[in-house]
Amino acid sequence: MIHSSFRLLTAAALTALAMASSVKAEELPAPEGTVLLTISGDIENTNGDGIAEFDIDMLRAIGETEITTETIWTPGTKVFKGVPLSTLLEYVGADGENIDATAINDYSITIPMSDAVPTGPIIAYEMDGELMSRRDKGPLWVIYPFSSSSEYRTEVIYSRSIWQLDRLAIK
Repeated sequence: MIHSSFRLLTAAALTALAMASSVKAEELPAPEGTVLLTISGDIENTNGDGIAEFDIDMLRAIGETEITTETIWTPGTKVFKGVPLSTLLEYVGADGENIDATAINDYSITIPMSDAVPTGPIIAYEMDGELMSRRDKGPLWVIYPFSSSSEYRTEVIYSRSIWQLDRLAIK
């Protein structure tokens, strides 16, 4: 009697294990426009071979927000629009401790995952209502809410505010 119960339990456990292992990560839609951002590394949701690529419309669809702030690179107060870094990382199912952010010119900086909080940085694609060109530090720029707290006005945080961003690698 114990032996047959064990077999039933084992069969149920194997079935549950098979079902769990057949659950796939979400496949994201493919970009239809110019790819602005590619995310690789430890991510669960992709639309390519282990990567997630995004065009401007896809980034907008994830959820836009605005940060009104001064920066050390621009005159006066600017309004930046983009997707919160925390929302973007959640969308791709990122699981890691660091984000290696790389620009078009291969400049790279590491951003700790702990920076990706709802009130933290955004991946900005607009400044003062206009899409940002390469000349204006675009098309993507990691913008922290500098004016909201002195914690965001440090050399370390300024160094993480990478412009002309085109790649994120989750590690």
